[in-house]
Amino acid sequence: MVNMIRRSAASLLLDSSALWGACSLQSAHAASASDAAQIQALQREMQEMRREMSGQISVLRQRLARAEVHAPNTPAANAAQARRVAAANGQPLPESYARDIHIGGDTGTGSNFGSVMQHADLGTPPSDRGVSSSWASFRAATEKDEALHLGGMMVGFPGGRPTISSEDGMYAMSIGLAFHEDIGGFMGMSPRKGETKGDYGSLTENARRLRIPISFRYKNWIANITPDFGSSTADGTSTSQLYEANLNYAGFHNTVITAGYFQPRVTEEDSESSNEFEMMERPAITDMVRNIAAGDARMSLGALHYAKRWWIAGYVTGQTYGKHSTSTFDSQTGATFRVAGRPYVSKDIDVHVGLSGITALKVAQVTSSNPGGQRSITLSEQPEVDLTTTKLLSATVGNVGSVWSAGPELGFRYKRLTLKGEYYHIGITRGDNTGGSYQNVNNNGGTVNFQGYYGSANYTLFGKPRTYNIKEGAFAAPGVEHAFDPAHGYWGALELTGRYSVADLNSGLSNAMTAVRGGQQTVWSGGLNWYPNRHFRFMLDFNHFIVSDNSVAANILGRHGNSVAGRIQAAF
Repeated sequence: MVNMIRRSAASLLLDSSALWGACSLQSAHAASASDAAQIQALQREMQEMRREMSGQISVLRQRLARAEVHAPNTPAANAAQARRVAAANGQPLPESYARDIHIGGDTGTGSNFGSVMQHADLGTPPSDRGVSSSWASFRAATEKDEALHLGGMMVGFPGGRPTISSEDGMYAMSIGLAFHEDIGGFMGMSPRKGETKGDYGSLTENARRLRIPISFRYKNWIANITPDFGSSTADGTSTSQLYEANLNYAGFHNTVITAGYFQPRVTEEDSESSNEFEMMERPAITDMVRNIAAGDARMSLGALHYAKRWWIAGYVTGQTYGKHSTSTFDSQTGATFRVAGRPYVSKDIDVHVGLSGITALKVAQVTSSNPGGQRSITLSEQPEVDLTTTKLLSATVGNVGSVWSAGPELGFRYKRLTLKGEYYHIGITRGDNTGGSYQNVNNNGGTVNFQGYYGSANYTLFGKPRTYNIKEGAFAAPGVEHAFDPAHGYWGALELTGRYSVADLNSGLSNAMTAVRGGQQTVWSGGLNWYPNRHFRFMLDFNHFIVSDNSVAANILGRHGNSVAGRIQAAF
């Protein structure tokens, strides 16, 4: 609309300029006749005419923006509608102006601000991470999702994220939001003899994620800074944290090179944005695997490359943000690798296969003394709902030489049904540096072996079903084709999901000298996810969990229980 009104304003300006020129010429003659008062009066009259016409066009532009957006988009229909709107308000419009004004507006890309906003709430949720797209992809997304052109700048919502950029997209800044507020509680968690209940309230809440992704672009160079004010256990227990702070180069075809604090992609579940999860939390095994040498705010250097049929990424990693301190004698060094492919793709079918591997070549050493004993690792996890600080599944292994994990990924989509699963083995090699036993580790060292797996099923009841995201090498959330509008029969998107998950942190139980008893956790989960539009989601999860006995005070004799939790999500 702005462009058409701009042309109307240009016509007005030309007419006014011509009149102004005539006025100037008359002024010259009048000056020769010493009629200065008449000249000044004529100039004031012309200025008033210009203000009046500009005001009329401004008012008409606002009224036309509220006119019938779905009116036939033809020149004749536009002109007729423009005349009707103008006449209804006592401001007859000349034919030349009527033809020059586009009903619904024109911002230079064939849409008005209302249309820009209308397109912004359709599709899948924006990512919880900063931008990493190439300059070409960014411009294509801006054109696809439409933008408002204002004085050499563009304001739009590429990918559903508010963005300001130059006309050519060379300079850009975007700001997003990943807000996850959880509320729920536990049932059947009363302590038995010899146990303590632990932190399992019947009703509690947690600001799970409060991320604000901020991205700065110059061509193919992107800097991302994302603070996180949420908490993985209970809000208010810590000050703001850093989720990412990195530099990216996306100038090579379908490739992103990243350096800085980052979340290296490993496992299919970890490659998905948290705004797209089927359940509120990842399966326990994938969460533990990623935290070996990846996870949030991990110092990383590496790259990913994607195509329509395959995806590959690898990173060299170090400590997570805030872990290095005066008490750390030697930092951790690790690496991640993931490759995924789509051996068969059709309109209704997607087949996904992949392999993920991760290793901590050396874990952090806390002090300079007793180097073997101070290199330890703890693997622990909540019962797949982060509304408690008590972890029934937990194992600590000392005298660690290295840690590794690897396993396959499988996924299958048929129309509205999506199935997927992963299995991972975790191996911990132990050194012979302690001169004796340390945390139930004897002189001979040896390897500790843990494992886990999950299988999930998801069905989209209405809305666009889950599809494959080639940039993540993983399945994306359902798409909203029509934003929530019950008056017209639009309800957004709704999906039903279920999962079975096992994580086993018991190793070598037949040998009391070398056994590690971290417990085995089994979780049955079911949930509903409703998306009124791409920016908001409401989740409801039920978990039934069974945890075998381990050394945790709240789980001496084993524990089973239930949880019901909901999440309010906002994503931009």
